[in-house]
Amino acid sequence: MTIGELHEFLEQKVVQYNTTQFIDSDPIQIPHQFTLKEDIEIAGFLTATISWGNRKMILQNAHKMMRLLGNAPFDYVMSHSEADLQRLEQFVHRTFNGTDFSTFIRGLKHIYENHGGLEAVFSKHQEEENLQNSIHTLKQLFFEIEHQNRTQKHISDPQNNSAAKRINMYLRWMVRQDHTGVDLGIWKSISPSKLSCPLDVHSGNVARKLGLLARNQNDAKALAELDENLRKLDPIDPVKYDFALFGLGVFENF
Repeated sequence: MTIGELHEFLEQKVVQYNTTQFIDSDPIQIPHQFTLKEDIEIAGFLTATISWGNRKMILQNAHKMMRLLGNAPFDYVMSHSEADLQRLEQFVHRTFNGTDFSTFIRGLKHIYENHGGLEAVFSKHQEEENLQNSIHTLKQLFFEIEHQNRTQKHISDPQNNSAAKRINMYLRWMVRQDHTGVDLGIWKSISPSKLSCPLDVHSGNVARKLGLLARNQNDAKALAELDENLRKLDPIDPVKYDFALFGLGVFENF
């Protein structure tokens, strides 16, 4: 397949999968429930954090998260009491438990009170090429609060050679200007050209079959390689191809 043929093929798959029907089975449906900017970004952040494993279970537990927050996540983050946090102890999604949930609420309050909010952190620390340094900085700032070491694993760090799949997916939700209504695109201070593909087993396998990725591990080095190749296809909106890679892998067993 030539570069031109690959480009045309992937563009067709983006059109096929980047539709509102995608929302029905995807965790992005959770932040779509809200209209307040801060509600959207907090709901998205918490949902992305637990977005691994069975998709049905992810959706079930993300909805439970929102109910525990009174379906007003920003208000809960900023005005919760210790008694409110104790009620979160019942929550569990795989290795993310109630203690982690409470820590994330405290961490989010710290980000909004002391660092201007989630968008401000990512925007302030973005680099010319990508947002991987922003992810690293967010993790540092987030865990300035008192916390158990175990909770740190729930925010990946590209500087530890992680592909940071879930948080790159979250950034796609928040930043990408999607004219079909899937990605929310509420953060205007960051260019979609800096986004990175949420690299996981499905997108990685498809990318290798299409010659977009040679590295075997799904790590930060592989992400950099994939990003470089996707930006050759579309330097303005490279992460739109996530829809193509994901759809080919999950829905078509490509």
